[in-house]
Amino acid sequence: MQAGIIGLGLIGGSLGLALKEIGMFKRIVGLDNNALHLQQALSLGLVDESVTLEEIKLCDVIFLATPVEAIVQILPSLIGIAPHCTIIDLGSTKHLISQSVPKEIRKNFVCAHPMSGTENFGPKAAFKELLPHHILVLTDLEQSGELQVAMAKEIFIALNMNIIKMDSKAHDNHAAFISHLPHIISYAIANTVLSQQNPTDILALAGGGFKSMVRIAKSSPRMWSDVSKQNREELLKSIDVFEQEMRFAKSLIQEEKWDELEQWMAKANSLYEIL
Repeated sequence: MQAGIIGLGLIGGSLGLALKEIGMFKRIVGLDNNALHLQQALSLGLVDESVTLEEIKLCDVIFLATPVEAIVQILPSLIGIAPHCTIIDLGSTKHLISQSVPKEIRKNFVCAHPMSGTENFGPKAAFKELLPHHILVLTDLEQSGELQVAMAKEIFIALNMNIIKMDSKAHDNHAAFISHLPHIISYAIANTVLSQQNPTDILALAGGGFKSMVRIAKSSPRMWSDVSKQNREELLKSIDVFEQEMRFAKSLIQEEKWDELEQWMAKANSLYEIL
């Protein structure tokens, strides 16, 4: 079999390396509209060869690993693939993508989201251990063909990923809280410091706590602005809940309710009983 990967950044590049490890595909080809990224991907051996979109449509399995807005834009171009072909998107949002798939290829399509990533992006950030042993969410499988679902499961099981199935709307709600909101908070913390008169002096004191909080503010602005656009409603809901917590903490500090503040913090500690 032959696999094609559209988008050769962190996720797509890491997938290419991981697929080579499992040996399921005889050939892995790739496509990226960034010429530098494409050259880097070839030099790093993330894929075996670069191809055109028409050539990638001949693959048995096609992975979409671009920013989520680009995934939606690419979908109509994939009409005309072979009936047996499996298309798997790896976007961080799911509902809009699922709803945007043309009816001609809906049975070919499987919506997936690997819950793994780093603050780095681009082909040079790719590494083969990124995906294995992480959670992989599959959504709206009732709209996908049996052959395509079986193929997707076979691939992700071979990659030692932990598969979870859910509705795309539920996915976007959950992802807003555990992925999309944290990125917005991290960007906000970084910009809060940068907006001060002497940010360099402030950052000279930065320790592990601050660096942990702003690590993901290094993530791709293109990717996360696209995610925010596609999951706008759920993200706004999560921001509302976060703002309520911040206002509550602020009131406790303003009113010098230190015992209650400690209890509020202790409640947060209990999160780690669930994780």
